[in-house]
Amino acid sequence: MSGFQDIPGQEHIKDHFQKAISNKKISHAYILSGESGMGHKLLAEAFALTLLCESGRTVPCLTCHSCKQVLSGNHPDLIYVIHEKPASIGVDDIRKQINDTIMIRPYSSQYKIYIVDEAEKMTIQAQNALLKTIEEPPSYVIIILLTTNQNTFLPTILSRCIQLKLKPLKDSIIRDYLINKLSVPETKADIYAAFARGNMGRAVKIAQSEEFKHMYEELIHVLRNIRDMDISMLLGFIKKMKEDNLDLIECLDFMQIWYRDALMFKVTKDANLLIFKDEYSAINEMSQKTGYDGFENILEAIDKAKVRLEANVNMELAMELMFLVMKEN
Repeated sequence: MSGFQDIPGQEHIKDHFQKAISNKKISHAYILSGESGMGHKLLAEAFALTLLCESGRTVPCLTCHSCKQVLSGNHPDLIYVIHEKPASIGVDDIRKQINDTIMIRPYSSQYKIYIVDEAEKMTIQAQNALLKTIEEPPSYVIIILLTTNQNTFLPTILSRCIQLKLKPLKDSIIRDYLINKLSVPETKADIYAAFARGNMGRAVKIAQSEEFKHMYEELIHVLRNIRDMDISMLLGFIKKMKEDNLDLIECLDFMQIWYRDALMFKVTKDANLLIFKDEYSAINEMSQKTGYDGFENILEAIDKAKVRLEANVNMELAMELMFLVMKEN
Protein backbone atom coordinates (compact mmCIF):
# COMPACT_ATOMS: atom_id res chain seq x y z
CA MET A 1 0.00 0.00 0.00
CA SER A 2 1.20 3.53 -0.73
CA GLY A 3 0.14 7.15 -0.97
CA PHE A 4 -0.98 8.98 -4.10
CA GLN A 5 2.58 10.09 -4.79
CA ASP A 6 3.71 6.50 -5.31
CA ILE A 7 1.01 5.57 -7.84
CA PRO A 8 2.04 6.16 -11.47
CA GLY A 9 -0.48 7.91 -13.71
CA GLN A 10 -4.25 8.23 -13.12
CA GLU A 11 -3.74 11.92 -12.30
CA HIS A 12 -7.40 12.73 -12.94
CA ILE A 13 -8.50 10.38 -10.16
CA LYS A 14 -5.78 11.43 -7.74
CA ASP A 15 -6.64 15.10 -8.34
CA HIS A 16 -10.34 14.40 -7.77
CA PHE A 17 -9.67 12.69 -4.45
CA GLN A 18 -7.22 15.31 -3.23
CA LYS A 19 -9.51 18.20 -4.15
CA ALA A 20 -12.40 16.45 -2.39
CA ILE A 21 -10.26 16.13 0.75
CA SER A 22 -9.00 19.72 0.51
CA ASN A 23 -12.52 21.14 0.00
CA LYS A 24 -14.04 18.74 2.55
CA LYS A 25 -16.54 17.50 -0.04
CA ILE A 26 -16.20 13.75 0.36
CA SER A 27 -18.91 11.63 -1.24
CA HIS A 28 -20.40 8.67 0.63
CA ALA A 29 -19.96 6.31 -2.33
CA TYR A 30 -17.46 5.93 -5.18
CA ILE A 31 -17.06 3.56 -8.12
CA LEU A 32 -13.57 3.00 -9.51
CA SER A 33 -13.83 1.15 -12.83
CA GLY A 34 -11.36 -0.08 -15.41
CA GLU A 35 -9.43 -3.12 -16.59
CA SER A 36 -8.08 -5.54 -14.02
CA GLY A 37 -4.52 -4.63 -13.09
CA MET A 38 -4.87 -0.88 -13.64
CA GLY A 39 -4.64 0.09 -9.97
CA HIS A 40 -8.20 0.31 -8.60
CA LYS A 41 -7.21 -1.06 -5.22
CA LEU A 42 -4.06 1.07 -4.94
CA LEU A 43 -6.08 4.24 -5.58
CA ALA A 44 -8.80 3.24 -3.12
CA GLU A 45 -6.22 2.42 -0.45
CA ALA A 46 -4.32 5.67 -1.05
CA PHE A 47 -7.60 7.58 -0.66
CA ALA A 48 -8.42 5.69 2.54
CA LEU A 49 -4.89 6.16 3.89
CA THR A 50 -5.11 9.92 3.28
CA LEU A 51 -8.58 10.25 4.81
CA LEU A 52 -7.61 8.33 7.94
CA CYS A 53 -4.25 10.10 8.39
CA GLU A 54 -4.13 12.24 11.54
CA SER A 55 -2.43 15.12 9.70
CA GLY A 56 -5.61 16.06 7.83
CA ARG A 57 -3.64 16.90 4.68
CA THR A 58 -4.11 15.80 1.07
CA VAL A 59 -0.97 13.66 1.34
CA PRO A 60 -0.66 11.04 4.11
CA CYS A 61 2.19 11.56 6.57
CA LEU A 62 2.88 7.80 6.75
CA THR A 63 4.24 8.21 10.29
CA CYS A 64 1.19 8.77 12.54
CA HIS A 65 -0.45 5.91 14.45
CA SER A 66 -3.38 5.81 12.02
CA CYS A 67 -1.14 5.63 8.94
CA LYS A 68 0.89 2.83 10.52
CA GLN A 69 -2.31 0.92 11.26
CA VAL A 70 -3.50 1.28 7.66
CA LEU A 71 -0.09 0.32 6.23
CA SER A 72 0.03 -2.79 8.42
CA GLY A 73 -3.54 -3.76 7.47
CA ASN A 74 -4.85 -3.33 11.01
CA HIS A 75 -6.90 -0.12 10.99
CA PRO A 76 -10.31 -0.80 12.60
CA ASP A 77 -12.05 1.84 10.47
CA LEU A 78 -10.89 0.44 7.11
CA ILE A 79 -12.98 -2.61 6.21
CA TYR A 80 -12.43 -4.87 3.19
CA VAL A 81 -15.60 -6.68 2.15
CA ILE A 82 -14.78 -10.30 1.33
CA HIS A 83 -16.84 -13.11 -0.18
CA GLU A 84 -16.56 -16.87 0.23
CA LYS A 85 -18.09 -17.74 -3.15
CA PRO A 86 -15.47 -16.83 -5.78
CA ALA A 87 -18.04 -16.08 -8.49
CA SER A 88 -20.44 -13.85 -6.55
CA ILE A 89 -20.92 -11.43 -3.69
CA GLY A 90 -24.22 -12.39 -2.07
CA VAL A 91 -26.79 -10.49 -0.08
CA ASP A 92 -25.55 -12.04 3.18
CA ASP A 93 -22.01 -10.76 2.47
CA ILE A 94 -23.32 -7.20 2.16
CA ARG A 95 -25.69 -7.44 5.11
CA LYS A 96 -23.20 -8.97 7.55
CA GLN A 97 -20.14 -6.94 6.57
CA ILE A 98 -21.69 -3.56 5.76
CA ASN A 99 -25.34 -3.15 6.77
CA ASP A 100 -25.03 -4.81 10.19
CA THR A 101 -21.92 -2.83 11.16
CA ILE A 102 -22.48 0.52 9.53
CA MET A 103 -24.23 2.14 12.51
CA ILE A 104 -21.21 1.43 14.72
CA ARG A 105 -19.30 4.69 14.78
CA PRO A 106 -15.61 4.84 13.78
CA TYR A 107 -13.29 3.58 16.51
CA SER A 108 -10.54 6.14 16.14
CA SER A 109 -11.08 8.22 13.02
CA GLN A 110 -13.43 10.70 11.39
CA TYR A 111 -14.40 8.18 8.72
CA LYS A 112 -15.39 4.54 8.42
CA ILE A 113 -14.37 3.24 5.00
CA TYR A 114 -15.58 0.11 3.23
CA ILE A 115 -13.73 -1.19 0.15
CA VAL A 116 -15.61 -3.70 -2.01
CA ASP A 117 -13.26 -5.36 -4.51
CA GLU A 118 -14.67 -7.22 -7.55
CA ALA A 119 -17.93 -5.36 -6.94
CA GLU A 120 -19.25 -6.44 -10.35
CA LYS A 121 -19.84 -9.83 -8.70
CA MET A 122 -22.60 -8.47 -6.47
CA THR A 123 -25.90 -10.19 -7.09
CA ILE A 124 -29.01 -8.09 -7.71
CA GLN A 125 -30.15 -8.87 -4.17
CA ALA A 126 -26.77 -7.78 -2.79
CA GLN A 127 -26.96 -4.52 -4.77
CA ASN A 128 -30.45 -3.82 -3.46
CA ALA A 129 -29.24 -4.41 0.09
CA LEU A 130 -26.30 -2.04 -0.49
CA LEU A 131 -28.61 0.52 -2.08
CA LYS A 132 -30.48 1.00 1.18
CA THR A 133 -27.20 1.91 2.86
CA ILE A 134 -26.02 4.21 0.08
CA GLU A 135 -29.33 6.10 0.03
CA GLU A 136 -29.12 7.15 3.69
CA PRO A 137 -25.62 6.52 5.00
CA PRO A 138 -24.30 7.84 8.32
CA SER A 139 -22.20 10.96 7.84
CA TYR A 140 -18.95 9.16 8.61
CA VAL A 141 -19.35 6.31 6.07
CA ILE A 142 -17.51 6.04 2.73
CA ILE A 143 -18.08 3.04 0.44
CA ILE A 144 -15.69 2.42 -2.46
CA LEU A 145 -16.70 -0.09 -5.13
CA LEU A 146 -13.90 -1.47 -7.30
CA THR A 147 -14.97 -3.03 -10.59
CA THR A 148 -13.86 -4.13 -14.04
CA ASN A 149 -17.42 -3.73 -15.35
CA GLN A 150 -19.74 -1.12 -13.89
CA ASN A 151 -22.41 -2.09 -16.43
CA THR A 152 -23.39 -4.87 -14.05
CA PHE A 153 -24.59 -2.31 -11.48
CA LEU A 154 -28.20 -1.25 -11.08
CA PRO A 155 -28.92 2.25 -12.45
CA THR A 156 -29.91 3.27 -8.92
CA ILE A 157 -26.45 2.27 -7.63
CA LEU A 158 -24.72 4.19 -10.44
CA SER A 159 -26.79 7.31 -9.85
CA ARG A 160 -25.82 7.48 -6.17
CA CYS A 161 -22.07 7.01 -6.62
CA ILE A 162 -19.28 9.22 -7.92
CA GLN A 163 -18.01 7.30 -10.96
CA LEU A 164 -14.28 7.47 -11.69
CA LYS A 165 -12.87 5.54 -14.67
CA LEU A 166 -9.22 4.53 -14.80
CA LYS A 167 -7.44 5.35 -18.07
CA PRO A 168 -4.69 3.42 -19.88
CA LEU A 169 -1.25 4.76 -18.99
CA LYS A 170 1.21 6.12 -21.52
CA ASP A 171 3.92 3.63 -22.50
CA SER A 172 6.55 6.09 -21.21
CA ILE A 173 5.04 6.03 -17.69
CA ILE A 174 4.99 2.22 -17.61
CA ARG A 175 8.49 2.04 -19.09
CA ASP A 176 9.95 4.41 -16.47
CA TYR A 177 8.25 2.52 -13.65
CA LEU A 178 9.64 -0.83 -14.84
CA ILE A 179 13.14 0.60 -15.17
CA ASN A 180 13.20 2.57 -11.91
CA LYS A 181 11.16 0.32 -9.62
CA LEU A 182 11.80 -3.17 -10.98
CA SER A 183 15.27 -2.64 -12.52
CA VAL A 184 14.08 -3.94 -15.90
CA PRO A 185 16.62 -3.28 -18.72
CA GLU A 186 15.55 -0.39 -20.96
CA THR A 187 15.23 -2.47 -24.14
CA LYS A 188 13.00 -5.00 -22.39
CA ALA A 189 10.97 -2.27 -20.66
CA ASP A 190 9.99 -0.86 -24.07
CA ILE A 191 8.63 -4.25 -25.13
CA TYR A 192 6.77 -4.91 -21.89
CA ALA A 193 5.22 -1.44 -21.95
CA ALA A 194 4.05 -1.81 -25.55
CA PHE A 195 2.66 -5.27 -24.87
CA ALA A 196 0.81 -4.12 -21.71
CA ARG A 197 -1.31 -1.62 -23.68
CA GLY A 198 -1.54 0.94 -20.89
CA ASN A 199 -2.09 -1.55 -18.07
CA MET A 200 0.57 -1.30 -15.34
CA GLY A 201 -0.47 -4.51 -13.62
CA ARG A 202 -0.14 -6.41 -16.88
CA ALA A 203 3.30 -4.86 -17.52
CA VAL A 204 4.59 -5.92 -14.10
CA LYS A 205 3.19 -9.42 -14.58
CA ILE A 206 4.86 -9.71 -17.99
CA ALA A 207 8.19 -8.46 -16.64
CA GLN A 208 8.15 -11.19 -13.97
CA SER A 209 6.75 -13.96 -16.17
CA GLU A 210 8.87 -16.93 -17.23
CA GLU A 211 6.08 -17.89 -19.66
CA PHE A 212 6.42 -14.54 -21.44
CA LYS A 213 10.19 -14.94 -21.70
CA HIS A 214 9.69 -18.37 -23.25
CA MET A 215 7.10 -17.00 -25.70
CA TYR A 216 9.45 -14.12 -26.55
CA GLU A 217 12.35 -16.43 -27.42
CA GLU A 218 10.18 -18.77 -29.51
CA LEU A 219 8.46 -16.02 -31.49
CA ILE A 220 11.58 -13.93 -32.08
CA HIS A 221 13.29 -16.99 -33.61
CA VAL A 222 10.38 -17.53 -36.02
CA LEU A 223 9.93 -13.85 -36.91
CA ARG A 224 13.62 -13.52 -37.73
CA ASN A 225 13.65 -16.60 -39.95
CA ILE A 226 10.14 -17.03 -41.33
CA ARG A 227 11.11 -16.30 -44.96
CA ASP A 228 13.59 -19.20 -44.86
CA MET A 229 11.31 -21.69 -43.11
CA ASP A 230 9.54 -24.32 -45.22
CA ILE A 231 5.98 -25.50 -44.61
CA SER A 232 7.04 -28.49 -42.52
CA MET A 233 9.04 -26.22 -40.20
CA LEU A 234 6.08 -23.86 -39.80
CA LEU A 235 3.75 -26.76 -39.06
CA GLY A 236 6.26 -28.04 -36.52
CA PHE A 237 6.32 -24.66 -34.81
CA ILE A 238 2.52 -24.50 -34.71
CA LYS A 239 2.51 -27.94 -33.09
CA LYS A 240 5.10 -26.75 -30.55
CA MET A 241 3.00 -23.67 -29.73
CA LYS A 242 0.14 -26.00 -28.91
CA GLU A 243 2.29 -28.38 -26.87
CA ASP A 244 3.86 -25.49 -24.91
CA ASN A 245 0.34 -24.17 -24.22
CA LEU A 246 1.28 -20.67 -25.37
CA ASP A 247 -1.47 -18.06 -25.16
CA LEU A 248 -2.23 -17.67 -28.87
CA ILE A 249 -3.89 -14.28 -28.62
CA GLU A 250 -0.84 -12.98 -26.74
CA CYS A 251 1.36 -14.48 -29.46
CA LEU A 252 -0.64 -12.65 -32.13
CA ASP A 253 -0.43 -9.39 -30.17
CA PHE A 254 3.34 -9.86 -29.99
CA MET A 255 3.61 -10.44 -33.75
CA GLN A 256 1.45 -7.39 -34.42
CA ILE A 257 3.80 -5.20 -32.38
CA TRP A 258 6.82 -6.68 -34.22
CA TYR A 259 5.44 -5.96 -37.70
CA ARG A 260 4.22 -2.50 -36.75
CA ASP A 261 7.72 -1.81 -35.43
CA ALA A 262 9.21 -2.91 -38.75
CA LEU A 263 6.71 -0.81 -40.71
CA MET A 264 7.45 2.24 -38.54
CA PHE A 265 11.16 1.80 -39.19
CA LYS A 266 10.55 1.46 -42.93
CA VAL A 267 8.75 4.81 -42.86
CA THR A 268 11.03 6.75 -40.49
CA LYS A 269 14.43 4.99 -40.57
CA ASP A 270 14.70 6.11 -36.93
CA ALA A 271 16.07 3.32 -34.73
CA ASN A 272 15.23 5.33 -31.61
CA LEU A 273 11.53 4.74 -32.28
CA LEU A 274 11.92 0.96 -32.29
CA ILE A 275 10.27 -1.06 -29.55
CA PHE A 276 12.44 -4.09 -30.39
CA LYS A 277 15.72 -2.16 -30.23
CA ASP A 278 17.75 -5.33 -29.64
CA GLU A 279 16.45 -6.67 -32.94
CA TYR A 280 17.63 -3.75 -35.08
CA SER A 281 19.37 -5.93 -37.69
CA ALA A 282 16.37 -8.21 -38.22
CA ILE A 283 13.93 -5.27 -38.25
CA ASN A 284 16.10 -3.36 -40.72
CA GLU A 285 16.35 -6.38 -43.04
CA MET A 286 12.60 -7.00 -42.90
CA SER A 287 11.82 -3.33 -43.58
CA GLN A 288 13.95 -3.51 -46.76
CA LYS A 289 12.50 -6.79 -48.06
CA THR A 290 8.84 -6.14 -47.26
CA GLY A 291 6.81 -3.55 -49.15
CA TYR A 292 4.03 -1.40 -47.72
CA ASP A 293 1.42 -3.70 -49.27
CA GLY A 294 3.21 -6.65 -47.69
CA PHE A 295 3.01 -5.14 -44.21
CA GLU A 296 -0.66 -4.36 -44.76
CA ASN A 297 -1.31 -7.97 -45.83
CA ILE A 298 0.55 -9.37 -42.82
CA LEU A 299 -1.20 -7.16 -40.25
CA GLU A 300 -4.55 -8.01 -41.84
CA ALA A 301 -3.66 -11.73 -41.67
CA ILE A 302 -2.91 -11.42 -37.94
CA ASP A 303 -6.28 -9.72 -37.38
CA LYS A 304 -8.02 -12.50 -39.34
CA ALA A 305 -6.24 -15.16 -37.26
CA LYS A 306 -7.51 -13.50 -34.07
CA VAL A 307 -11.07 -13.50 -35.39
CA ARG A 308 -10.78 -17.15 -36.44
CA LEU A 309 -9.37 -18.27 -33.09
CA GLU A 310 -12.05 -16.39 -31.17
CA ALA A 311 -14.65 -18.10 -33.40
CA ASN A 312 -13.11 -21.49 -32.49
CA VAL A 313 -11.89 -22.20 -36.02
CA ASN A 314 -9.30 -25.00 -36.12
CA MET A 315 -6.18 -23.57 -34.45
CA GLU A 316 -3.66 -25.25 -36.78
CA LEU A 317 -5.48 -24.03 -39.88
CA ALA A 318 -5.83 -20.44 -38.62
CA MET A 319 -2.14 -20.20 -37.68
CA GLU A 320 -0.95 -21.91 -40.90
CA LEU A 321 -2.85 -19.46 -43.11
CA MET A 322 -1.38 -16.53 -41.18
CA PHE A 323 2.20 -17.84 -41.29
CA LEU A 324 1.95 -18.42 -45.05
CA VAL A 325 1.01 -14.75 -45.56
CA MET A 326 3.97 -13.72 -43.39
CA LYS A 327 6.33 -15.97 -45.35
CA GLU A 328 5.19 -14.80 -48.78
CA ASN A 329 5.13 -11.03 -48.19
